[in-house]
Amino acid sequence: MSVLKWVVLTCVLVGYQVQASEDFILLQSTTSTQNSGLYEYLLPGFEKTHGIKVKVVAVGTGQALYNGSRCNGDVVIVHSPEDEKIFVESGYGINPHDLMYNRFVFVGPRSDPVGLKEEHSLQGVINKLGQGLAPFISRGDDSGTHKKELSLWRNENVWSRGDWYLEVGSGMGATLNIAIGLDGYTLTDLGTWLSFSNKSNHEILYSGGAELFNQYGIILVDPEHCPNANIEKANQFLQWMISPEGQQLIARYKINGQQLFFPNAKPKKIQ
Repeated sequence: MSVLKWVVLTCVLVGYQVQASEDFILLQSTTSTQNSGLYEYLLPGFEKTHGIKVKVVAVGTGQALYNGSRCNGDVVIVHSPEDEKIFVESGYGINPHDLMYNRFVFVGPRSDPVGLKEEHSLQGVINKLGQGLAPFISRGDDSGTHKKELSLWRNENVWSRGDWYLEVGSGMGATLNIAIGLDGYTLTDLGTWLSFSNKSNHEILYSGGAELFNQYGIILVDPEHCPNANIEKANQFLQWMISPEGQQLIARYKINGQQLFFPNAKPKKIQ
């Protein structure tokens, strides 16, 4: 191949790679939203109307925010408001918005050996689980669900850990499979549970009230920290997600007639 042809071919390939990189954004997101099937439902509409592909990296909230802080992503969707605030205040993210919510629920075997069905308060649920009469499976992965679980133990002053408490360092789906295999209990988000196909003999035993509220947020990676962030197209995605169109689509997503997420987009001010 002549030098001239090689140069031309190289320029074409480089041009193609640059164009390809501009045609997609990288979304760092929680496993719960991915496992629920929400993105398979939502993203084709956005990609068709905007011509922008969205590549999803599904990890725990802590890892998603870390990846964003390392400039490995253009936008994040997570569910840990305190950590989202730190992410923005540390100069890693901009334009934070509430996006949607659901709730956390405790699931366990239908036989319910520790008696969660009988409880009407979160304190009673945590105290019974803390007696260690059956396995409790913790994600143990710095995810939003894991962070919520740890806060519940702390708030109810139940600190004892024994052989009954298992940290598996896995996503929600794998954690549910382990809980079912061990006939144990775990905390999960409602969206993942409703879409989870291997429920076996497990069911929701406690869904609580406001204390199990599960808020999801969407944040752009700050281009001042990450100059290569595809901020223009990422912002198009964010604006679409919080628009009436995006919010209505989130509300319409159901499994077996049950709504998984409830849109509540509004500007979030970081104090």
